[in-house]
Amino acid sequence: MHDPAVRSLLDMFARIAATMEAERDHLSDLDGAIGDADHGMTMALGFRAVVVALGRLDAASAKPADVFRTAAGAFLDAVGASTGPLYANGFLRAAQRLDGCDGLDCASAATLLDAMAAGIAQRGKGSRGEKTMLDVWLPAAEAAQHALADRPDRFWTIVLDAAERGAAATRSMVAVRGRAARVGERSIGHIDPGAVSALMIIRAMAESFKP
Repeated sequence: MHDPAVRSLLDMFARIAATMEAERDHLSDLDGAIGDADHGMTMALGFRAVVVALGRLDAASAKPADVFRTAAGAFLDAVGASTGPLYANGFLRAAQRLDGCDGLDCASAATLLDAMAAGIAQRGKGSRGEKTMLDVWLPAAEAAQHALADRPDRFWTIVLDAAERGAAATRSMVAVRGRAARVGERSIGHIDPGAVSALMIIRAMAESFKP
């Protein structure tokens, strides 16, 4: 019998992959305004590879950490661009933090969000306010900790609100990292595609983790 937590994670990655495929052109159009117009293709390719790799995983004996380790390797193998190492590191950090975890309650969801944010920040040496995916991951992780302590009944509502506000805030920022940094102040007025795809991932988490 499959571990319910593993089943939820497999569903989560399937949702992410389907979303990235459906939004591929939209993400690439956003990227075209400030980057190389390939973000949608990159994310769709990476998560397609993750789903294929997870399909080979022995889900009957797998644990949540195994799912994230498999996802990290598959994403990195499929995506050689900067996004590949960032998400791979986030998934690896999540695997480390979820070792020994069997359930997916709000506490483990908060741990997962914090691990993803920390792994991406560590690999990219980035922070908030730089018009990147961290403008979604970091506030979402912070909101998760506050929600866990104060309003666990509204956990995902609070997390998603923070993620949505973080993505929207990138519109007024100047890009200082990645390819978008080449356009400098001309990036103002454009929402960051990495922030948008990060929001999509967190939405998929919410849909899969909610009871």
